[in-house]
Amino acid sequence: MKKYAAIDIGTNSMRLLIAEVEDGQIVKGFKDLETTRMGEGVDQTGELTKGAIERNLDALKKFTSRVRDEGIGYMPVIATSAVRDARNREIFLQRARQEAGIEIDVIGGDREAELGFSGVLRGLKEKGENILVIDIGGGSTEFILGNEDGIQYMVSHNVGAVRMTEKFVMNDPPLGQDLARLEAEIDQIILPTIKKLEKMKIDRVIGIGGTATTIASVHLKLLTYDRDKVHNTDIHLRDVRNALESFVSVSLDERKKIQGLYPKRADVIAAGTMILDRILTLLEIDKLRISEYDNLEGLIFEQLL
Repeated sequence: MKKYAAIDIGTNSMRLLIAEVEDGQIVKGFKDLETTRMGEGVDQTGELTKGAIERNLDALKKFTSRVRDEGIGYMPVIATSAVRDARNREIFLQRARQEAGIEIDVIGGDREAELGFSGVLRGLKEKGENILVIDIGGGSTEFILGNEDGIQYMVSHNVGAVRMTEKFVMNDPPLGQDLARLEAEIDQIILPTIKKLEKMKIDRVIGIGGTATTIASVHLKLLTYDRDKVHNTDIHLRDVRNALESFVSVSLDERKKIQGLYPKRADVIAAGTMILDRILTLLEIDKLRISEYDNLEGLIFEQLL
């Protein structure tokens, strides 16, 4: 058995996967997450804040040390929406090289979608289906449609949990006007994609990313997050709407106490859930499969080629 590792620097969090692989399959995986908020203020200023850079460097050093302790020599590190959108990203990238000895690959939306789709396929029980993968991140949402023969359609939109929270959620708890403006913005951005997808064959919808896995965790009422219980869980549109209602009806302090909700995600979970609700509603999709396999697993499987 051989160990592999990968790091994803997202808009809301930085994630590490250490995987033990045998015969081309992940037989054991360890994931760690730090809520680093790389995307803090990027939508307003176009730049990474000093605080965000420091938080992410600290997390990167911690994860890199862990990987080296495991005896893993090579580790791909990707950065997504927040870093690629920031004018001053080179400051962070240069400091990562100097202070952590890490070269970061700033990837585009298409590459992010391809990695997520690859990871999902390897973790899916059913084969031969046309699957639509919805990846709601902190800064963007990717739609990827395809099957084992390849991707048929993919698009990335700048609509994510952190980005939408910063733009539209001005009150705690959110007021009706906040939610109405949020819904209208989401619909305006994604409707062209929805209209295209309506004409395509979709056998199953898969949700990946922190919003989807958090909703599953809340639905399952998990006291401690368990990726094995969350993976391949099916939730329905009514479950998404129930979760959304529970998130927007209480203050942030009360939201942090909701069973199954990671407290550091509590301030952005309502916007992320609204994005998922609008996608499923507009597509008239009732059931969503949650996958713990995503772009991190995609990066692991790439190393096996």
